[in-house]
Amino acid sequence: MVPPMSDDSPCDTRDQYGIFMPLATRWMDNDIFGHVNNVVYYSYIDTAVTNYYLEHASQDVRSSLVIPVAAETKCTFKRPIKHPASIEAGLRADRIGNTSVKVGVGIFLKDEPTARAWGYMVHVFVDRVTNKPVSIPEPIRLGLERIR
Repeated sequence: MVPPMSDDSPCDTRDQYGIFMPLATRWMDNDIFGHVNNVVYYSYIDTAVTNYYLEHASQDVRSSLVIPVAAETKCTFKRPIKHPASIEAGLRADRIGNTSVKVGVGIFLKDEPTARAWGYMVHVFVDRVTNKPVSIPEPIRLGLERIR
């Protein structure tokens, strides 16, 4: 079981996450200072969470009638990453509600014990047509419970 975290707790070690998703930096991720630009970390977080839904939650959100919409994101930066680098995103479900979920994400260099950055993404699940909040689909809820 993943230890619970408050919004203010540093989430910087591997034991604080339930699963890891491989990612990779790209040349275009670097900024003029020679490291991955801060805004790119948000892309890593979004990619890791979406990939988790696709690979581990038994529902293809690309064609589903219920889709996750980002309502809030946060990222805390600790140490830079430079391209090229193999990175991993650690994920955990911090809060699972009826229509929304808060997924915590740590960004690690491959095999490094401490995160370079960490944050979260809050998704609200909505009907694709009406854009009204709906209950989290059961396959996604079960997938999220595995990393709570």
